[in-house]
Amino acid sequence: MGPVPSVSHQWLAGPGDRRHTRDSRLRSAHLLPPAPAAHPAAAGGWERGTQTTMPRASAWPRLRTPTPPRAQSRQPLIGGCGFRSLDGRVLEPGGCVGDREAPAGMGEARTGTGAPADGLAPAGLPMPEAGVEAEVAKLLPFLAPGARADLQAEAVRHVLALTGSGPGWALLAGQAALLRALVELAAAPAPAPARDAARALVNLAAEAGLHERLLEAEPALPARLLGRALDPAWPWAEEAAAALANLSREPAPCAALMAALEAEEPGESGLERLVRALCTPDYNARAPLHYLGPVLSNLSQRPAARAFLLDRERCVVQRLLPLTQFSDSSVRRGGVVGTLRNCCFEHRHHEWLLGPQVDILPFLLLPLAGPEDFSEEEMERLPVDLQYLPPDKQREPDADIRKMLLEAIMLLTATASGRQQVRNQGAYLILRELHSWEPEPDVQVTCEKLIQVLIGDEPEPGMENLLEVQVPEDVERQLQQLDQQELEQHTRAQPRELAPEPQAEGATPT
Repeated sequence: MGPVPSVSHQWLAGPGDRRHTRDSRLRSAHLLPPAPAAHPAAAGGWERGTQTTMPRASAWPRLRTPTPPRAQSRQPLIGGCGFRSLDGRVLEPGGCVGDREAPAGMGEARTGTGAPADGLAPAGLPMPEAGVEAEVAKLLPFLAPGARADLQAEAVRHVLALTGSGPGWALLAGQAALLRALVELAAAPAPAPARDAARALVNLAAEAGLHERLLEAEPALPARLLGRALDPAWPWAEEAAAALANLSREPAPCAALMAALEAEEPGESGLERLVRALCTPDYNARAPLHYLGPVLSNLSQRPAARAFLLDRERCVVQRLLPLTQFSDSSVRRGGVVGTLRNCCFEHRHHEWLLGPQVDILPFLLLPLAGPEDFSEEEMERLPVDLQYLPPDKQREPDADIRKMLLEAIMLLTATASGRQQVRNQGAYLILRELHSWEPEPDVQVTCEKLIQVLIGDEPEPGMENLLEVQVPEDVERQLQQLDQQELEQHTRAQPRELAPEPQAEGATPT
């Protein structure tokens, strides 16, 4: 495909559906398995489900913003009511988010086989078809404030087990009083089982179809989770942040969360508190708060949030940039990269983002760079931070994050001045080596399309801003089909040589 068509159809999408589309769920090994994911790939709080990829107009709607596609979970549901972080670490109910290793027996439910007191069925065993609603109704008195602590904990574990399967979600969706009690317990101090209650909310919020029921049962749910997530002394703040990351993937809960942030007390704004918690090491000594990254990424689909992030007096973007190299958590790293990508939709700020006040491009290119040894002439064209990288330099290991980085750079090339600035900083050299190394076909295709933008002919007059190009719907559908065919062909084909970078007249080829 020639440069001009491949360039033009990059810009069919608008900033409508830019959610962090990964989620985390928990389940008991003894419950019915969930239905298989409907899509093979993904992005945030986070399984490789539907990914919001910039070249795909179907995934990122134009400015008219049709109903966004449902996001799928990245991590599979696991046994033992365990909690799997986005780094792949598995936790049982006795652990806390941030543990480095999965405890033994993570595939088995850690519940006894005998029935607990007061006739409740064991949490890890499937309940019979008959009398299920009656069994669930029995739980409500034990979830009430003032109930005996041991029975309350067992009842919450029972609910947590139910949240691991489709039938369990359907059953709990009709129990508004139980959902309200669960929210109360998730924010209650010890000895209430707040950890398992919060993890049940993580699972329920991972199912987009339950968001409306959750908000109907407790309209203040986003605000209450936010308060716990930003409380530096709350031990289960990471679970609260994970529930928010799942909940804020959809427009209505995201709007409710944004309203809660804007309703914070006078002084430091709610968004400022969130950014400070995300960027401050050990903000909460008992919770790592990695999931605030996906929360911020989801919020950045809102114009008001992007206006805050791009406020030149606050220097928020500058504080986020170092986290693109945060090695301890791909969750936090991916959330920050997704936030930056969403901010790049605001083309009025491109000159500032690429200029010396922010200098965003080296932060986007560095995770894509490897240990390649360029010639002296090529090295001089690169920003200082990308020159003479050590021989053990590793590229970003997460394919989804690599793709978001490429999408962010693609957005920065929307205007003629942006394309020129990206070319002048030697981006082609990094992208050329990345294309040769990239093992994931869809990421390689995205890289190739970005290279075509940089080395292709400039658009004709009146179409210089690619984000503002209007494409008829029938042409858009045809281009989507071509994209899909190109990806399938690319998956089957052998690696191809890229076209060389155009040289200035009289320049020595490199």
